Amino acid sequence: MNLREHKESEGSAAQVALVTGAAGGIGEAVARLLGEHGVTVAAVDRDAERLDTAVEKLRGESQPVTGYPADVTSTAEVRATVDRIERELGPIGYLVNAAGILRAGEVLSLSDEDWTETFAVNATGVFIVSRAVVARMVSRGRGAVVTVASNVAGTARFGMGAYSASKAAATIFTKCLGLETARHGIRCNLVAPGSTDTPMLRSLWDGGDAIRASLDGKPELFRVGIPLGKLALPSDVADAVFFLLSDQAAHITMHDLTVDGGATLGV
Repeated sequence: MNLREHKESEGSAAQVALVTGAAGGIGEAVARLLGEHGVTVAAVDRDAERLDTAVEKLRGESQPVTGYPADVTSTAEVRATVDRIERELGPIGYLVNAAGILRAGEVLSLSDEDWTETFAVNATGVFIVSRAVVARMVSRGRGAVVTVASNVAGTARFGMGAYSASKAAATIFTKCLGLETARHGIRCNLVAPGSTDTPMLRSLWDGGDAIRASLDGKPELFRVGIPLGKLALPSDVADAVFFLLSDQAAHITMHDLTVDGGATLGV
């Protein structure tokens, strides 16, 4: 059963999906896929200009997507945005936490600001948005949440101390949320991508050698490559998110689905 069928069988509470980080990369790919399956998407991002561009592109593809600029680190903005979405689009049945930032650097070179901003978006933002949305799901007795985490949440990597720690926090938070809300019929799962061809990853590249290093690995940094020999596309991650939201995953909660081409060797 796909999400369109789920919407029709369970009523209006399953019609609307809130997707954070929807101005590009994985978030935009998720918004597109949900729209293609008849879900009305509330696309949220703090970069209003990029969000407008993404929404205009998706609407040009006849996707039912509406943009809502908001900063996921602000409780006031998030609560106001969730109120507005439900007034304008209807009850939120699906939440995808895809907003994220990356501040790369070895731990001893990270600034306080690097650490604080990384956690503010990647961990606290997941908490703030989830709390606002899931409280409404509880009152309706249904809902599904997927947080986009990372395969580095459980694997040490050079230069990823802040990012890895923030994604680990988001991972265990989402599982705890799933445990606490299971009795209300709400499922909370995670997708953990590896290297994915997004603007975030490309910002780290200094040319073809960096891409090759992702594929082949760097033994001097204790990093293996990608056994499947390719980077993930945002659509690959979106497919995994879609599955966990769908009725095909109706008995799955608190699960962490890794999508990394084997880069963490199945651990």
